[in-house]
Amino acid sequence: MNNTSLLQRSLTHVWHPCTQMKRHETSPLVPIAKAEGVWLYDFEGRRYLDGISSWWVNLFGHGHPHIKAALVAQLDQLDHVMLAGFTHEPVVQLSEKLGQLTGLGHAFYASDGASATEIALKMSAHYWRNTGRPEKCRFVGLAGGYHGETVGALAVTDIALFREAYAPLVRLAATVPSPDARAAQPGESAADVAHRAASALEAWLELHHSGTAALIVEPLVQCATGMAMHDACYLQHVRALCDRYEVHLVVDEIATGFGRTGTMFAHQQAGIRPDFICLSKGLTGGTLPLSAVLTTDTVYQAFYDDDVARGFLHSHSYTGNPLACRAALATLELFEKNDVLARNVMLTQTISQAFAPLTSHARIKNARQLGMIWAWDANTTSPSFSRRYQQQAMTHGVLLRPIGNTIYAMPPYVMDEGAATHLAQGALAALEATLAEDNTHA
Repeated sequence: MNNTSLLQRSLTHVWHPCTQMKRHETSPLVPIAKAEGVWLYDFEGRRYLDGISSWWVNLFGHGHPHIKAALVAQLDQLDHVMLAGFTHEPVVQLSEKLGQLTGLGHAFYASDGASATEIALKMSAHYWRNTGRPEKCRFVGLAGGYHGETVGALAVTDIALFREAYAPLVRLAATVPSPDARAAQPGESAADVAHRAASALEAWLELHHSGTAALIVEPLVQCATGMAMHDACYLQHVRALCDRYEVHLVVDEIATGFGRTGTMFAHQQAGIRPDFICLSKGLTGGTLPLSAVLTTDTVYQAFYDDDVARGFLHSHSYTGNPLACRAALATLELFEKNDVLARNVMLTQTISQAFAPLTSHARIKNARQLGMIWAWDANTTSPSFSRRYQQQAMTHGVLLRPIGNTIYAMPPYVMDEGAATHLAQGALAALEATLAEDNTHA
């Protein structure tokens, strides 16, 4: 395969996501030939450490033999059957397993995180309609929140870049302050910021709870706004407030689930039980698209009726696809077989030690880490910092993609010491090279 040919064919025929395509006139696409473990390989044999797990999905490295074997076995038996009027073993097993892990059941499946958000919001509003309270049909989210880019998900996404062009299509949700610990005033702790944000939510709910169906939050880490981390006590506050004001609590664990924050699910660090959980990304270990929404018996029973109109009328052709469900089951088996959460505690120490020079760099502020997520804010005002840093990181054999001036790493759980050193050295070298460019053009 010729690199130049593949590049031109891609630019001619493929519209790449979250991309201003014109930028590829000066920042060429990188054709990837294969992937193995933590590494991506181009057609010329160069390799790049996948420091962001290919948009936070790849938990156990690329091409993991256990997941591959499960997919091959499933392909020999059943590739797909529609889930309306039919069922199959992988979707039943996965639903049972997710119920055991979360304490919620009645799993409803889709293909991606934004669809999971749509499902949870629709399910919540429909629940209130079915229980005789149709006025409870609005939503509230956090400042800087991100829950996907479909029209319904954009309603609760507070990132202007994604939302402004589609504003006429969006039924905008309310927004309350974020508990982002970086907002701490002198002398304040992360818990103090969480208390302030919870007080603001309380004041808002006191006025608007009668028309509010649900609050949606990313527990512990608001990823797309720059890895904004908050104290777990915030989740305890919002659970109590949602109970008091009869508002559903939706936790978006699409990015934070499956061990990313140190526990299987982030909300578990607060000891709470939400009304809805949205899952995707790491659910299949980064092999196939799949998302799920889990909810309570109370919500499920509100739809259980002879009247078709009271059912949850949402679907897509590949709902609960057997291959994707089997990949998810194999991924969850790896957690059990390898005691992943305990092993990750040791791995985070190794990676954090490797990152120490970046963390202490004079141009870095707000260094933070939670589980298998690391983030640093670069002290720069350059609007092109993210793009240039990514390019510099690639020249050092590392895939890192900053959000604004926030550099972050969310690597696979199969890193060894050598890979950790490579990742950390590449991240630091990319920072220094990007800052040197700033100085050159100053």
